[in-house]
Amino acid sequence: MTKKQKKIFQWSVAFAIAFAVCPNVHAMHIMEGYLPPSYCILWGVICIPFLVKGFFGMQKMTKNNRKSMTMLAMAGAFIFVLSALKIPSVTGSCSHMTGTGLGAILFGPGIVSILGIIVLLFQAILLAHGGLTTLGANTFSMAIAGPLVSYGIYHGLKKCNVNRKVSIFLAAAIGDLFTYCVTSIQLALAYPSAHGGVAKSAVQFLGVFAPTQLPLAILEGILTVMIMIALETYAKPELGAIGFKEAE
Repeated sequence: MTKKQKKIFQWSVAFAIAFAVCPNVHAMHIMEGYLPPSYCILWGVICIPFLVKGFFGMQKMTKNNRKSMTMLAMAGAFIFVLSALKIPSVTGSCSHMTGTGLGAILFGPGIVSILGIIVLLFQAILLAHGGLTTLGANTFSMAIAGPLVSYGIYHGLKKCNVNRKVSIFLAAAIGDLFTYCVTSIQLALAYPSAHGGVAKSAVQFLGVFAPTQLPLAILEGILTVMIMIALETYAKPELGAIGFKEAE
């Protein structure tokens, strides 16, 4: 980043730290109006530094290579489609895949945060999936926390010389599951259990998501591996354009 961009990013971090300290905090897409206003603001502010960094990263990538727009569009469409397919759960809720693991592997978590918030915004407006008031919370769980974990797992396993397909599978699957862990914690913070507090409430929310989300995470891992194989077979120039290197 340039000096100006670094300064803007540093100010965004300071802003998030200053306003994310909320005295009312006790200790998959969250629908419209479900979180108290203070929590909506809290999660929105926390997202700001990640989005600022992601915006600069995307700006740099598209400026240096316009061909990267094709891969960005593909990753965004992948996230949109997968995260819009809601599967009913036997526990009375619904779950869906996230699709962000693929983008995290290809571009890193910063750029995925921008793709994610765009997808979430369109889904909230056009599909009534999620919400505008809960956009910050949903962005943090699906477009920031999940991709960070996917990116870390993929590159960590790559350094350990783990089979590349296994690394991709685990990165996508665990990133998906971590998204729902964060969502459960977000809900638990806003609605702690009367007997057991935030921890018990988080376990209860996880229990609601788990029956459907565990098999979906496995399916997302497999699907991400298949997409990567297809890209490496038919889109090598495009992968090279974004700086993605195949493992030896």
